[in-house]
Amino acid sequence: MKWHNLFHPSLFPLQRKVFFLLFFGVIAVSLLFPLSAAAGAKYKIETKYTSFIFNSREDMLRFNDEIDFGGGGLSSLFGSRSKNVTSEFANKVDLLFEKAQAILDMRKKMRKVRVRVYSNQSELEEAYWKIFKGRCNVRGWYVYEFNTVFLNVKDVHEGMLAHELGHAIIDHYLTVRPPRATAEILAKYVDLHLHEEVKRYD
Repeated sequence: MKWHNLFHPSLFPLQRKVFFLLFFGVIAVSLLFPLSAAAGAKYKIETKYTSFIFNSREDMLRFNDEIDFGGGGLSSLFGSRSKNVTSEFANKVDLLFEKAQAILDMRKKMRKVRVRVYSNQSELEEAYWKIFKGRCNVRGWYVYEFNTVFLNVKDVHEGMLAHELGHAIIDHYLTVRPPRATAEILAKYVDLHLHEEVKRYD
């Protein structure tokens, strides 16, 4: 799901841009790093291309199990259950990210994409309300201003992750971000062809 056009800075007068950036900066911090005693207990994983934030290691393990990607290569490398699940997770996510780049033919160095994974639908809806002040009717989304993907560990698969990462790749590759409908078509193309061989356009 794509939301950057709703809050594009060009829609605001120049004198409000600073307030706009500060306002959403505060929201981003509160969503990613809540000011509570439990904030220090967040489980974080850094990969080559992403920075994941989970509520717990258990959520990470569940997320890892739901992301079926690697064509069996990872299973043979790490066995039926990796001795180092963090490495398995990081390799899987980075392979998926690179596949999304290849499908889009958009390979460009960019800053890491944050992925905030909530423990359930209620937490995801609460995060949505904090950002958009409305009812959540989507399973996940990406916000350009935060460079962050928002997901629910109980409702996720590799296609969804690739789709949302695709939004980040598209927005950071193109000099001018595409219209919402165009970006959504491109992101859907990623998850539809995720498990297919990538066509090369030399």
